[in-house]
Amino acid sequence: MKYFKQILMYAKPYKGYGVLNIISNIFYALFGTLAFVSLMPMLKVLFKSSAPVNTEPVYAGISQLGDYIEAYINYFITQKVNSEGESKALLFMIIIIITTFLLKNIFGYLAMFFITFLRNGVLKDLRNDLYEKTVDLPLSYFSEKRKGDLIARISTDVLEIQHSFLSILELIVREPLTIIFTIIAMLALSPQLTLFVFIFIPISGYLISLVGKSLKKKSDSVQKEQGYFLSVLEETLGGLRVIKGFNAEGYFNSKFHDSTSRFYHFSNSLLNRQNLASPMSEFLGIGVIAILLWYGGSLVLIEKTLAPDAFIVFMGLAYNILTPAKAISKAVYGVKKGDAAAERVLEILNTVSPLKDKENAIVKDGFNSSISIENISFKYADDYVLKDFSLEIPIGKTVAFVGQSGSGKSTIANLITRFYDVNQGSIKIDGIDIRDITKKSLRGLQGLVSQDSILFNDSIKNNILLGVTDKSDEEILSAATIANAHEFIKDLPNGYDMNIGDSGNKLSGGQKQRLSIARAVLKNPPIMILDEATSALDTESERLVQDAIEKMMKNRTSIVIAHRLSTIQNADLIVVMQKGKIVEQGKNEDLLKKKGVYYNLVKMQSLSS
Repeated sequence: MKYFKQILMYAKPYKGYGVLNIISNIFYALFGTLAFVSLMPMLKVLFKSSAPVNTEPVYAGISQLGDYIEAYINYFITQKVNSEGESKALLFMIIIIITTFLLKNIFGYLAMFFITFLRNGVLKDLRNDLYEKTVDLPLSYFSEKRKGDLIARISTDVLEIQHSFLSILELIVREPLTIIFTIIAMLALSPQLTLFVFIFIPISGYLISLVGKSLKKKSDSVQKEQGYFLSVLEETLGGLRVIKGFNAEGYFNSKFHDSTSRFYHFSNSLLNRQNLASPMSEFLGIGVIAILLWYGGSLVLIEKTLAPDAFIVFMGLAYNILTPAKAISKAVYGVKKGDAAAERVLEILNTVSPLKDKENAIVKDGFNSSISIENISFKYADDYVLKDFSLEIPIGKTVAFVGQSGSGKSTIANLITRFYDVNQGSIKIDGIDIRDITKKSLRGLQGLVSQDSILFNDSIKNNILLGVTDKSDEEILSAATIANAHEFIKDLPNGYDMNIGDSGNKLSGGQKQRLSIARAVLKNPPIMILDEATSALDTESERLVQDAIEKMMKNRTSIVIAHRLSTIQNADLIVVMQKGKIVEQGKNEDLLKKKGVYYNLVKMQSLSS
């Protein structure tokens, strides 16, 4: 139950439904007990087991409650038979029985009706918070987590919380009250027989807890394995072209089958243990019923201290305890499963983002002078990617970073956009440390075009509009024209309203990249970051994209991470990097004259092309 309180906080906005559920459950438990008690008058008429009582009994205190209730029932029957006859009295009592059962079921339905809004409301809010938290967490968090596992937490784990933890809300009032009201009625009928019920409840609770102890561990294994095979599925769908191209279907089939086999065994073990709750509690209940039959029968037949009709009603009440007792025992098992699911969900919700905005963070709405990178050091894991790195990028200039893979050039882009924070040193915009600026306003100053064209399963128009909603159709068309995208968009079915499919797979690589550029152009930021934007394109597409990039970079401060050196010849400054340090910097012509690292890079690329 240690995670239950935190999950219960999500029920606060729906507490009105919770109150109505509690009220309905109180009446459900009350009428459920009265439905059995109301059988007594009818049985007394049928068995003629009581002597007529013509004087209304007087209540003599709680110790005599049973005798008072029995005497009052006899008095009621006597009056009814005397005034209307046995036949009509019996019919009247049948109507009372039907009415109590009807009211019990009406309030039972109302309790379920109200709790539905609470359960589904909590489910909705929990998923919304999980999604928002997932979007807010830094990229470093997801480098350690499987996507499929995160999907499992948002979908199946949250659903498990609804089925297990939130089912307690249904039981927390209804079942205990049903047991309490029933025991009160049983005490009134026979305190001696009720003693056996008090023995049954703690014994069954203890035995059920023994079975449920290992459920959390088993449930955790099931949920982790489900996250794993969802990850395999997500990887398979994302890399289907490569899997087919390398004839790796067998390997991935084997990987998936192994995971589902483990899931099969874990699930069998969990469900078999969970399914033990109902038969165990029922068997324990029937055992007590058998003892009640033996002892109660002796009170009726031998000692003659209990009336037959009272004994029959008592047995009905005793059996009435079994249903809520079974429900409670099942809920105890559910809590163990819910505890494991809640732990996985709350692990995400309770994660504190290291990139959280400071309380007094500045909202920066413009760029005026320069970007200063001052003695920064950074590492993703153990080894530093950048060490004591410094550079000044003046406003309106184009600075290109070149170097072999692993030299740290893409890391510069990740740090300026604050996808990661530096370990040492600082990055400043107009003299202000970017950690003192809100992430939203910082990224509002920047446009990003990456090597992988990240597009979404939506229309071309909505992909260009990403993050901005106040642009007109004319502005969208203008941005697409600058990005050399309008020419191919107008020839597509439905034009700008065409859905481009998952990850934009209905478009070519060059078309997707031009849409990414159009998106950045429409945003119109003062700082543009291009991370190897042309490295994955063919020559024709590269020419169109490079032309679009040059148009886009006009009158902007541009940071270019370059793979193809032919695309950065006109840069104001080329920074050559090696193992996280600057080894050369200058204009294209100056660096070529030096015949150093840059010259060799250009020479190698020219030979390879």
